[in-house]
Amino acid sequence: MTSNTAVPLVALPMQVPPQLPPGFRFHPTDEALVVHYLQRKASSAPLPAAIVAEVDLYKFDPWELRGP
Repeated sequence: MTSNTAVPLVALPMQVPPQLPPGFRFHPTDEALVVHYLQRKASSAPLPAAIVAEVDLYKFDPWELRGP
């Protein structure tokens, strides 16, 4: 890609006000990640929150990706 624009990996949708306190750190255990996110994602079930945006990593060079 030739764009110099960084793509945020974590984004809050504009229409949904943030409900997490400032300084909140997402650091789940392996078990919590599998049970509450990966199993639901794999079965197309609704996810608990739409806070983490999905990014197709193959569409960007590594230096174009940035954190929050």
